[in-house]
Amino acid sequence: MPSVKRASAALLAAALVSVPASVAVLTAVPAAAASAAVVISQVYGGGGNVGATYRNDFIELYNASADPVDIDGWSVQYASAMGTSWQVTRLKGVIGPGRHYLVQEAAGTGGTVDLPDVNVFGTIPMAGANGKVALVSGAAELTCGADCDKAPGVVDFVGYGNANDFETKATPALSNTTAAVRGGADTDDNSADFTVAAPNPRGSGTSGGTPTTIHEIQGAGHVSQHVGRKVAGITGIVTAVGPKGFYFQEPDDEADADPATSEGIYVFTDDAPVGVAVGDAVRVGGTVTEYRSSGSQLSLTELNAPTVTVVGHGNPLPSTVLIGPGGKVAPDLARTDEPGDVEAASTFDPTANALDFYEALEGMLVRVADSEVVGPTNSFNEITVLPGGQGGLRSPRGGVLYGSYADQNGKRIILDDDLAPMPVANVGDRVPGAVDGVMSSGFGNYRIQALRTPAVTSGGITPEVTRADRNGELSIATYNVENLDPSDPDEKFARLAKGIVTNLSSPDIVAVEEIQDNSGGTNDGVVAADQTYAKLIAAIAAAGGPTYDYRQIDPVDGTNGGEKGGNIRVGFLFKEGKGLKFNDRGAGDATTATGVTRHGNRAELTLSPGLIDPANAAFAGSRKPLAGEFTYRGKRIIVIANHFASKGEDQPLMGRYQPPARLSEVQRHAQATAVRGFVDEIKKIDRDAGVVVLGDLNDFEFSTTTDILVGADGWLVDLPRTLAPAERYTYVYQGNSQAIDHILVSRSLSARVDYDIVHVNAEFADQASDHDPQVVRIRH
Repeated sequence: MPSVKRASAALLAAALVSVPASVAVLTAVPAAAASAAVVISQVYGGGGNVGATYRNDFIELYNASADPVDIDGWSVQYASAMGTSWQVTRLKGVIGPGRHYLVQEAAGTGGTVDLPDVNVFGTIPMAGANGKVALVSGAAELTCGADCDKAPGVVDFVGYGNANDFETKATPALSNTTAAVRGGADTDDNSADFTVAAPNPRGSGTSGGTPTTIHEIQGAGHVSQHVGRKVAGITGIVTAVGPKGFYFQEPDDEADADPATSEGIYVFTDDAPVGVAVGDAVRVGGTVTEYRSSGSQLSLTELNAPTVTVVGHGNPLPSTVLIGPGGKVAPDLARTDEPGDVEAASTFDPTANALDFYEALEGMLVRVADSEVVGPTNSFNEITVLPGGQGGLRSPRGGVLYGSYADQNGKRIILDDDLAPMPVANVGDRVPGAVDGVMSSGFGNYRIQALRTPAVTSGGITPEVTRADRNGELSIATYNVENLDPSDPDEKFARLAKGIVTNLSSPDIVAVEEIQDNSGGTNDGVVAADQTYAKLIAAIAAAGGPTYDYRQIDPVDGTNGGEKGGNIRVGFLFKEGKGLKFNDRGAGDATTATGVTRHGNRAELTLSPGLIDPANAAFAGSRKPLAGEFTYRGKRIIVIANHFASKGEDQPLMGRYQPPARLSEVQRHAQATAVRGFVDEIKKIDRDAGVVVLGDLNDFEFSTTTDILVGADGWLVDLPRTLAPAERYTYVYQGNSQAIDHILVSRSLSARVDYDIVHVNAEFADQASDHDPQVVRIRH
């Protein structure tokens, strides 16, 4: 145990706070010090397992002192026997002298008896035989890998079974029918202090006992302290009825005065609710549950397996909370302190943290007024808006810019369609007047389930058209055509063609991403994409454009990621003429890397077209960069088309973990390193070489991925960075306009370029692709 636990009696006496006897508590003065009074008295991980009597795992505490001990803000934490990752259950309240305190943890499918007099409810699934439990005088997750019993803030520690950490020696292994039960004084020897015996859970039930109101269930936090508790007699007014449940909320005169606790909650019925209507007064029983669509998402507090009694009809609804100007204004930042698991944080501050702000309104009637659309209606029939049109750096066309990892634009909120259809809306449109709904969450975002379909007025944006090339300009574009294959409707090909011909003014070279093979998403071993290219080229000609040629390399089946069977890849469309010629050199294939060689004083590719380092682990399960060599009016230019690894592995921007882990960027950093290394081979031969690196990088202009490509020497110039911050976007995701498609040019070209992101897709509900193309014109 930590030395602070074995502190002298004088030190413990000094820690006594002089307060009225009725509320006296024992606390410790040093921040990491802990009270010797409270110990772990019982550990049981077999709850709900085969042969178990009790349905839940539990941890029992005991106050061995003659004084009450305030444990508000403490936690019990669990790790597997050999694990270094700890799960946290926050504690609250005071343990009276000589009293037990019972922490209920996860339930299993077995057992027949509920735990009695539970004080706090957690959700940790503990192992029945082997594991580690710590009592900690704080709620921050332990980070120790060994000797956790001696870590700062650890008050007591128990290792059982084959645990790799313990006090002196571990308690023997437990089972589905046995617990580690403290037998007497704390000697700092788990094997001596605990016996293996039948579980005998004891709790006072005075802190976190059975709730009787919605706001007691919700509490001031992201996870209810009553998870797993069966409740009855919870009353309120039905505010909305959906396809699989309904929301109800306490009347105004029954709401508590704490702005951090919600007065509304969702009742999950699984099927369409029968016999309840908006305005009904109901009495509900059920099990308190936290529904989570995935481990990195914030959960939604629900009552499951409900029993519902309607006790009245036609009642006035509770007051609606206005979000935005004139009402409650959400913070911009998801979280300002305590990085890590938001649900385990010791603080909950709706005035500082956007996640806490929305959580405090979960399940309640809310309103947004005079909002502006910053995310168009998507395939899930969601719209993202800024209430009152205020918040964030706005684009000239009405979007809100995602310009740094530090600012998640927390004021934006999704309008969802669970209760009413959403209209078609584009970025910059307006939603006049009030939109009422209930605050919910899911799939990485808080969202308002609107009660009625809102009206939308047009903001007037139209697809942009870039200017035509001038004499002596070579135009090079990049366009992600979103999983294009011959089975796509002719309309999609026609719209993409129009975008290339009309909106991009028929560039000389177009790097295309997400070209699929001839059979598309059918996983049949086909890798050739000649039919896809032919259909796109024909559509361009039909739209009045030139007849393009193309170059690409078929991948090895199933190695490029994307839709299974689709074999997406990058390629070049180009039109010869105006002095432009593709320099065919060798027959590159899916496994042979192109290189760089010297020809006179110039660099040239050994294979054109050719893949860059296709065997590099950086490109495993991802698209391989394609290099092509062109000659324009006697000058050589090397173009490298890219489609870096997607962001699918990343934790959500407004999710449970803050700051969110960007797991996928490790691969993109390696990919950028490989591409920049290839560029450096060109630079070694010819520092004035003309090089263009472009495509869907799946990362931002402020990202490390882009920094790696630019290089410490700045030999490549990222053109999105040359624009004003409000204009740096090619993609709109959940209402954040962001730049993930890029064109970079070598320094020798940078003074002779004109660059344009052409907004034709991302801001519109009706899209040919979810990406905007972009074009650079290089003056000869």
